[in-house]
Amino acid sequence: MKVNNEITLALFADYFQFYIQDEGAEGDLSAQWTTEAVDRLLAIADGTIGIGTVRNVTVPVIVKIFESEPPVYTNNENVISQINECDIEVSSGKIVIAGCTDYFPEAKRIELKNGIYRARIYYFNLDQISDDGLDGSDFYEIHLWLTDKKQDIMIRKMY
Repeated sequence: MKVNNEITLALFADYFQFYIQDEGAEGDLSAQWTTEAVDRLLAIADGTIGIGTVRNVTVPVIVKIFESEPPVYTNNENVISQINECDIEVSSGKIVIAGCTDYFPEAKRIELKNGIYRARIYYFNLDQISDDGLDGSDFYEIHLWLTDKKQDIMIRKMY
């Protein structure tokens, strides 16, 4: 499966989260972080995906943009702790990837065609965290592809 774009980032996961957002979306997830959302490490609002983390520090994040739906990872050198899927609608031609307290104008942007994108979020090595929660080998990988229909949140694997 062809990857059109791959971005590797280190994001400050303040409040145990980072987000992907359409540049024109409001991006307010405060009411979306319900107990259920915290448990699944995923909150969504119009044009915004909040991805929960297990550490409240800078975490590695990889974003891959595909031309069509990629196969689901089944084997990897790292432990896949969890997999979630959801949609994000892009109407501004750009998404922003940032920690929730990052300075928005300086956050990473990726140009995309407008439309509905499916996001598959992989949460790796969630059980490999130090007792104080500061060190770990957890990382997060998001696969995005343009789709022609909206779908519900899907939890493929739960931590």
